[in-house]
Amino acid sequence: MKDALQELRALAAGARNRLTETGIPRVAMVQGVIPQHQLAAVYEPMINLILQGGKSMTVGDRTLHYDPATYFVMSVELPAVGAVRPSEQGDPYLAVSLTLDPTVLATLLTDLPPPSPDSRGVSAFEVAAVTPALMDAWVRMLRLVRHPEDIPALAPAYEREILYRVLQGPLGWMLSDIAAPDSALARIGKAIQWIRQEFALPLRVESLAERAAMSSSAFHRHFKAATALSPLQYQKRLRLLQSRKLLLGGAGNVTSVAMEVGYESPTQFSREYARAFGLPPTQDAARIIADARRHGVRAL
Repeated sequence: MKDALQELRALAAGARNRLTETGIPRVAMVQGVIPQHQLAAVYEPMINLILQGGKSMTVGDRTLHYDPATYFVMSVELPAVGAVRPSEQGDPYLAVSLTLDPTVLATLLTDLPPPSPDSRGVSAFEVAAVTPALMDAWVRMLRLVRHPEDIPALAPAYEREILYRVLQGPLGWMLSDIAAPDSALARIGKAIQWIRQEFALPLRVESLAERAAMSSSAFHRHFKAATALSPLQYQKRLRLLQSRKLLLGGAGNVTSVAMEVGYESPTQFSREYARAFGLPPTQDAARIIADARRHGVRAL
């Protein structure tokens, strides 16, 4: 497995300090120091493999740590705060990811026996130990970066293999659940999509529970178990992340941005913004822009 890891590092060496597309559908990579504010974002469902250094992901009150001995699965869209670090030898952080496509998963699952009910968990983000078989599947996938003419023919097969290896492991239930429309995780995922689309509107948990075909108490319990956030906390995090983007993009002043993301009180908005990001809105935006200029990277 050591040789496979070394090859993966060489194949991903062209990544930059932001999400770098590979030319392979749904496969991306990143390397180096990533601005901290860019690691506070809504993350799409994905499989993430660390090749060098380490990373932590915090959602709500849960923080997970992973390194080249582990991989990370996120099965629904989650507002998270990430932090990356170089290796003990000082080599830059390096990782690859595969964005999950429920259609690809559903097609693969039709060819496999159903997972054991005993293997199911509740959280929508977890870390597991990487296996030699999973590492080898990633090697075959990333080799396509050097042979782009082979991508249309071979990438779908290698994607299926990566998904299959994860399905065989302790986090396989997460992939099977998001492809099963009646699972609790899939229902929570649909509720999350609605919150993301309408985050500026008042949120009624009872209405979301009806959409998920659950009682209010069951919905709240499943939502918190999956995301480490209550529905209202999830919405608040979305609003604050979106407001940060608007402020960095010069889309308005604090009052207009607060109203656009759904706050009725600019004072409450500024208070919650500072609690989430450590500084009031205007000061936070100014700091991010200054840091971006100093390091020669984009603020957004």
